[in-house]
Amino acid sequence: MKSNNLLYLAVVGILLLFSSCAEQRNLVYFDDIQQSDAYQQAITNAHEPKIQVGDIMGITVSTLDPTSNALFNTGAVIQGSNPQLSTTQAAGSTNLGKEGYLVGNDGTINFPVIGKVNLQGLTLTQAHEKMRNEISEYVKDPIVNVRYMNFKVTVIGEVARPTTFTVDNEKINVLEALGRAGDMTSFGMRENVLVIREVDGKRNMARLNLNSSNAFQSPYFYLQQNDIVYVEPSDMKGRQANRNPNSVPIIMGILSIITIIATRL
Repeated sequence: MKSNNLLYLAVVGILLLFSSCAEQRNLVYFDDIQQSDAYQQAITNAHEPKIQVGDIMGITVSTLDPTSNALFNTGAVIQGSNPQLSTTQAAGSTNLGKEGYLVGNDGTINFPVIGKVNLQGLTLTQAHEKMRNEISEYVKDPIVNVRYMNFKVTVIGEVARPTTFTVDNEKINVLEALGRAGDMTSFGMRENVLVIREVDGKRNMARLNLNSSNAFQSPYFYLQQNDIVYVEPSDMKGRQANRNPNSVPIIMGILSIITIIATRL
C-alpha cells in the first residue's frame, strides 16, 4: 500500500513538472466574434497613403500626339518639339518614365519638360490631379496615371516565411501581409503584433491584438508603404530554446528509479 502511494506521488510530481512548462495561449484570431453571430462593422480607418520622401513614382502620360507621348513617357526629346528644353536636360532625363521618379529630400520629382513638381504629402488622387494640371499646360486633355513603384511591406518574427514584398494596388492590411508570409507560427503572439511606420521623418509604432476584433478599427490595421510588421515570439519558445535537450531522459530515469524503489518497499 505504501509503495503504491509513493509511485502515485512520483507520477503526479513528474506530470506537474511537465505541466508547469506548458503555456496556455489563445491561437484564434478575433476570438471575441461568436460563431453564431452575423458580424458587421463599418470601415472607418481605411487610409489612403500619402507620398513621402524616398518613394518612387511611376507616371505615364497618354495624349493624341505620339510625339508628346514619347516626350513625357521616356524623357527623350524629339528634335524641334520643344526648344525650351536644352540638350543637357533631355539627356539627363532619358528613360525616367520607365524607371520611375524618385521623390527627393525636398519632396519633389524632376519630370520631363515641366521640371520639379512637389508631390510630398499628396495622395495618389491628388498627385494625379496635380500632374494632369501641370501637363495640360503643354498638351491638350492628357490622360495621366500615377502609382507607387516601391510600395513594399516587410513581415518578420514568428511567421513561416519572413519576407519583404511589393504591393501592386497600394492597399493591404495586416492579415493579408501575414498571409503572404505564411501566417504566424504557433509561437507567434497574436495578441501583440507590432507595426512600425515611418511618416515625415518620424518612426511610429503600435501594437495590435489580433485575438480581438478591435484590431479592425486600428489606424495600423491597413498598412502603408515601407511598414514593418513584427510578430513577437511567446515566452514558451524562449523556454523551449533554453531547455536542456537531455532533461527528458533524465526525468524518465528518475521516474524509473523511484518506481523500482517503491516496488521494493
